[in-house]
Amino acid sequence: MANAFFRVPEVHNEPVLSYAPGSAERAELKAAIAELKSVQTLVPMFIGNEKVTTDTRVAIRPPHELSHTLGHFCKGVTAHVQQAIKAALDAKPTWENMPWQERAAIFLKAADLLAGPYRAKMNAATMLCQSKNVFQAEIDSVAELCDFFRFNVAYMTQLYSEQPNSPALTWNRMEYRALEGFVFALTPFNFTSIAGNLPGAPALMGNTVVWKPAETQIYSAAVIMEIFEEAGLPPGVINLIYVDGPAAGDVIFSHPDFAGLHFTGSTGVFQHLWATIGKNISKYKSYPRIVGETGGKDFVIAHPSADADAVATALSRGAFEYQGQKCSAASRAYIPKELWEPVRQKLLEQVGSFKMGSPEDFTNFFNAVIDERAFDKISNYIAEAKKDASVEILIGGECDKSKGYFIEPTVILTKDPKYRTMCEEIFGPVLTIYVYEGKEYEATLALVNDTSPYALTGAVFAKDRAAITVATEKLRHAAGNFYINDKPTGAVVGQQPFGGARGSGTNDKAGSILNLLRWVSPRTIKENFVPPTDYRYPFMAEE
Repeated sequence: MANAFFRVPEVHNEPVLSYAPGSAERAELKAAIAELKSVQTLVPMFIGNEKVTTDTRVAIRPPHELSHTLGHFCKGVTAHVQQAIKAALDAKPTWENMPWQERAAIFLKAADLLAGPYRAKMNAATMLCQSKNVFQAEIDSVAELCDFFRFNVAYMTQLYSEQPNSPALTWNRMEYRALEGFVFALTPFNFTSIAGNLPGAPALMGNTVVWKPAETQIYSAAVIMEIFEEAGLPPGVINLIYVDGPAAGDVIFSHPDFAGLHFTGSTGVFQHLWATIGKNISKYKSYPRIVGETGGKDFVIAHPSADADAVATALSRGAFEYQGQKCSAASRAYIPKELWEPVRQKLLEQVGSFKMGSPEDFTNFFNAVIDERAFDKISNYIAEAKKDASVEILIGGECDKSKGYFIEPTVILTKDPKYRTMCEEIFGPVLTIYVYEGKEYEATLALVNDTSPYALTGAVFAKDRAAITVATEKLRHAAGNFYINDKPTGAVVGQQPFGGARGSGTNDKAGSILNLLRWVSPRTIKENFVPPTDYRYPFMAEE
């Protein structure tokens, strides 16, 4: 039995490699892409110690190259959900009683495996199946996921060290137990790192997990499971299943041992799940923890003192990196009239220079949207804008799904600050701009605050410090991640813990100790070294 207080390795953010021409990492990644494309992979479910295959097999195709089949995943049914829950509950006693340093070692090893021998494969899987360019894949599926694993270990040790005071004759202790039951992780397509962190963070804290990823992310999810297995994660701690949402929900949200939901996805789905959990609340052993990061309608507002080039670059990057498929993507902008012309020129110049195509061509900045459903939704917004005389499409607007789901980066100019694309989450490469009178800066801040039900990210650009101060105050509740003279995307673990409120989620800040707090159930232990032997108190004595 260990008898020391262990100190985990000092934590640093994983460096982002350049993939410049001639670099070793570029050659290794290109080879990994070629290798994955040369075979068709059958992706099983991971339930307990079994790799579960089924006869129902769904093709996995790159969103940018629909003619190519990367492989197939094995679709599950209700029985597999039940099997996964049983596997999680069976694994729970041993896992939650494993010494914390052993759990830490698994996730630290997973980070090193990901940063080393699995780096190229993880990047390749994310680029191919989620249509991310090499930089977007590197910062997501490698750097950020490594950061989640390592920083969560550091936060775990910080949390465990938080202990109450103990007066004379008493020893007070705080134990951070895992939740009683299993956690359900429901993860999105757009960030491989989120897909790994949502089951990983609760598991690190001693919980066992049933994980259902978005179907369009299954290809890279399976690589995450490979890494977990090689790192020594015991069978049943994280169980990866591919089932329809209703089939999973009917079983999971009716189960008495359901203990928590870790979710990233749409606001509508999250609200539906919350309502379902509330309806079933009397069935559960404990009140489930509900943690969710949902939609966004993220803003950029420029003050007349702002630097026009900086504003334009924040919009071109913030709105169009990864095709705008980030819940933090800039999708509405408020530009003062006196700054509009230089911003417009620079923005259109930059967007017009984007190369669009397959991420396998590293010169492409812009790739395909994730699937046909997303393509149809986004293209419908653009089609409506084309027919509306009150708005103007400044650039882009063309859509083509003959070979892949390609939608040009599109900038819309509106005279109506409440035009549909200024208010509704599109989750695609569409930026809408409203030009305001510079003297109406404070009134426009109020407009920014009131336009959207979301409150995820937002940015203010200004050189005038007073303008920054008033924006920070007026927009206090408009964004959980607020940026000053920077684009509203690109939060880094350990630097900008991520999450928003209002319609954007529970703001439990992934990448911080706050998130880990949700996956523990503290127990206070008081030990009295010299217990009393008489019930009488001093005040009861005679005069």
